[in-house]
Amino acid sequence: MSTTMTKTDTLVSVENLKTYFYTEDGIVPAIDGVSFEVKKGETLAIVGESGSGKSVTSLSIMRLIPQPPGKILDGDIKFQGESLLAKSDKEMRAIRGNRISMIFQEPMTSLNPVYKVGDQISETIILHQKKNKKEALAEAINLLNLVGIPEPERRINQYPHELSGGMRQRVMIAIALACHPELLIADEPTTALDVTIQNQILQLMKNLKQKSNMSIMLITHDLGVVAEMADRVVVMYSGQIVEQGDVFTIFENPKHPYTEGLLKSMPSAEKRVGKLYAIDGVVPNPLNLPPGCRFADRCEYATSLCHQEMPQIQEINENEVVRCWKYTDRWEA
Repeated sequence: MSTTMTKTDTLVSVENLKTYFYTEDGIVPAIDGVSFEVKKGETLAIVGESGSGKSVTSLSIMRLIPQPPGKILDGDIKFQGESLLAKSDKEMRAIRGNRISMIFQEPMTSLNPVYKVGDQISETIILHQKKNKKEALAEAINLLNLVGIPEPERRINQYPHELSGGMRQRVMIAIALACHPELLIADEPTTALDVTIQNQILQLMKNLKQKSNMSIMLITHDLGVVAEMADRVVVMYSGQIVEQGDVFTIFENPKHPYTEGLLKSMPSAEKRVGKLYAIDGVVPNPLNLPPGCRFADRCEYATSLCHQEMPQIQEINENEVVRCWKYTDRWEA
């Protein structure tokens, strides 16, 4: 699969993004120099452990970082060639939920418990598409039908607590798709759902993407989901990108030791005997980051150089980059 990009097929470009949080205990560099692109019509997966910066990246693109304590210090986020950071709050409200939509991690807390499902879907349609309430409710019924909810005429009059977890997630997808966005950001869209419902939600997203040719930015820690959904993968660790490439290369020939560890820890039929592999240690404290590679204390290949100096992103080939000293002239095993 070719992932060569041109300016014309790049939908979103994140350039050297730095998002920090200023807390009473100190400065937290949640996103520290992150760069990647989302191509039109592709699914880009961002993977990593909790605390790696995945969700903060998506919230930065949506301009939903709480200020204070958060602040985008440096870099740029371009959508269709235009800087989102240069836009006013009013301009962002016109984009958010309209051209860029987001499915949040937990539908029970994302949906308003005191409003009916139909009203929550139609609100977005009324705001961005200038339709009246009757027209918006009719479109809400169509959307519920599109995302596979039975009896949509009845469901629009129900409250979130009357729906199952899978149905609430489908409602969130319906809200996100209400204005036919060019980019759908899905932050752990199948967390807390059972395996059967998870598969249905993923298949739904794949079908909708094919019908509308929208781009999907998938935030997840589940590499099984990545293998099923993604065209390209960004691997994040401690606020930085450590590897980026197409999904086939990442799974068949991972370059960064952290990516290797993530893949080795995936459960499979062949690993039913013995203990499941786990990466030793934890993500470093963001208030006290090491001077060298942030993965060095957990890496079986680490040398003194890894502990002393931060490696820079290296381009392995046209479609793959990695942040590791192993791929430089200074590496001595």
